[in-house]
Parts: sequence; structure tokens; C-alpha cells
Amino acid sequence: MTARPSASLDRRTFLRMAGAAWAASLAARPAFALSRTDAVFASGYREPDGSFGIAVLAEDGTIIDRTPLPARSHGMAFSPATQHLVAFARRPGTFALVIDRSGTAAPITIAAAEDRHFFGHGCFSPDGRFLYASENDFDANRGVIGLYDAHDGYRRIGEYSTFGIGTHDLSVSDDGRLLIAANGGIETHPDFGRTKLNLDHMEPSLALIDAATGALIERHALPEKLRQLSTRHVDLDEKGRIWFACQYEGPRNDLPPLVGRLSKGEDLTFLSLPEETTIGLANYVGAIAVNRREDLVGLTSPNGGRFVMLDARTGRVLKEETVADAAGIAAAPHGFAVSSYDGRFAGRREDVAWDQHIAGLRPR
Repeated sequence: MTARPSASLDRRTFLRMAGAAWAASLAARPAFALSRTDAVFASGYREPDGSFGIAVLAEDGTIIDRTPLPARSHGMAFSPATQHLVAFARRPGTFALVIDRSGTAAPITIAAAEDRHFFGHGCFSPDGRFLYASENDFDANRGVIGLYDAHDGYRRIGEYSTFGIGTHDLSVSDDGRLLIAANGGIETHPDFGRTKLNLDHMEPSLALIDAATGALIERHALPEKLRQLSTRHVDLDEKGRIWFACQYEGPRNDLPPLVGRLSKGEDLTFLSLPEETTIGLANYVGAIAVNRREDLVGLTSPNGGRFVMLDARTGRVLKEETVADAAGIAAAPHGFAVSSYDGRFAGRREDVAWDQHIAGLRPR
């Protein structure tokens, strides 16, 4: 597979795509930060007054721009081809907001279909034509992928099964042919809020799905002894391998593997991390990111207050740091950008609470 572009966006490219008018509208501090940054990111946040939004940030954590949201978001999808950024509502939310980073169009709000809600994640086809969203068909207790046509105002044009339940994160192969669904295996229903209804009989899996037809290509169920290990987040490396991160819903004193990788046509493999690293992750990896340029995998754990960096070639732990309230992670020009729920991003503190994920705003 062809390697994706770097997760960073150089400032000249960003300014060219965003437009001079938008850049000129920035206040002095964010304009100065933008002029000096080598990478640009986006993340959801909560203001001190309890309101929510999406922020564009410089590499040093300075907030460059903000867009308000009607409620809390979770994950994001970004299309380098169209410069559209989508913020998905946190489960069981029913909105997704499309923001045109070029500044040429007003935001578009996508409402979830009847008897569906968003699971908080999605991705774009490589050409930006289609948006794929992880959704819950809650009455039938099955995960689906909502299909939206970006060329037609993000009209919902259909859905695919994810061949699992509790679908969380989605990704797409570089050639656009393969969708990857992380089916967390946890049953939920909006009538019960965020309550997990089947922790004694979870069904976690990873599904590889034909993006053109919705046909199942491969389904990898976790072994019986790991049935309470929820497959949550995924990212792809430069070789097309799928890296996945998990959250454990079993006894606290268990030490199950929390990170693994998978290639099409092969069985999934879990990494054997050092025991002290697994203990530090506290049975909960909240976010995962791959830095393709440097062959690195990054993990964050809010429960453990930990950031871990792995060698993607060997799976060896290269760095482990304490990060209180660790939240999002994204590839940076060197290593990773890491945020926290207490308002820190790359070491800088802002008067907001960052949410669980970070998106790199990448050039084509």
C-alpha cells in the first residue's frame, strides 16, 4: 500500500489551503502561533462554562481557531482531499458537524438516521467523496457503517453491517478498498444512556469489509478467554498493518494484552508488553496513533495517566511517561502530540478540557 501523507501540515500549505482571509481574521496570539508551527491539529474540548467545541491547534498547543458544537464530541475524521473536518457526537449522540477548513462553506450538521445514533468515530474515503460513520442500530443490537455522500451535502445514501456489536472506531485502507471496523462487543441502548448491558457475554471483534459492496472479507473474533477485552481504536501503519487498542471490562487484577496488530489474510497478534507497562496502562488504552514517518505507535491511558511509545517494527517499548489525565494522541513531526483532560496539549495548558482524540490536519 502507498504510505499516507505525514500527519503534520506545514504552515505554508495550511495557509494556502485555508485562505488568506481566514488567516487575516485571527487574533495576534493565534496568528503568531500559526506562523511558527510545523504541524496543525484539531481536538474537541469543553469550556469552563460547560459548552463544547472543536479547536484547531498549533504544535505547541496554542489554540488557533474554535468552532462551537451543540454537545460533546468524541472522534474526528479529516479529508486531506477536500479539507473537510467532521466531529462526531459522543455515544449515544445524534449529530456530526462538518467543518470546511478552507473557509469556503458554512458548517453542515448531519443528523443520525431514525433508530440510529453515532458511536463517535468515522473516516473518509481517500478521495473525500464518502464519509463512513460508525453507528448503532440499537433496536437490532448491531453495528452499522453509515454511508454519506460528501458531494451531495452529506446525504445518507445507505449503510453496511459491521458484522458485530458495539462498533467504535473505523478506518480505511490507503487504496480505499477496505474498511476496518473495531467492534467493541458491548451492547448499549439509548434508553439506558451509556450503560453497558452485556459485560458477561461480550462479543469483541475486528471486521474487514469491502468498501464498494459492504461484503465481509474477514472477521476476527477475540478468543473466549479475552471476551471481556473490548476492541476500541485502530490505526494503520505504512505497510497497511492494522494496529488496534483495547479496554478491558473484566476483573481489575487481570492483566490481559491491550494492543495488537492484524494484516489481511493473517490472524490477529497481541503484543507482549512488559508487565510494568501493562500495569501502567490500567487495563484501558483510550487512544492509539501511528507515526508512519518514524515507524512508531503511540498509546495513551487516562486511567493509568500514561503515554507509551512503541517501535512499530518490533513492538518494543521505546518510551513511557506519566501524563496525568492523558487523553488524545496524534502523530507529530517528531513522535507524538499528546493531550490531557485537564487542558494540556504538548505541554501547554489552556483553559479548556481536551477530549479523548486528536486529528492531524494533513495535506494531500
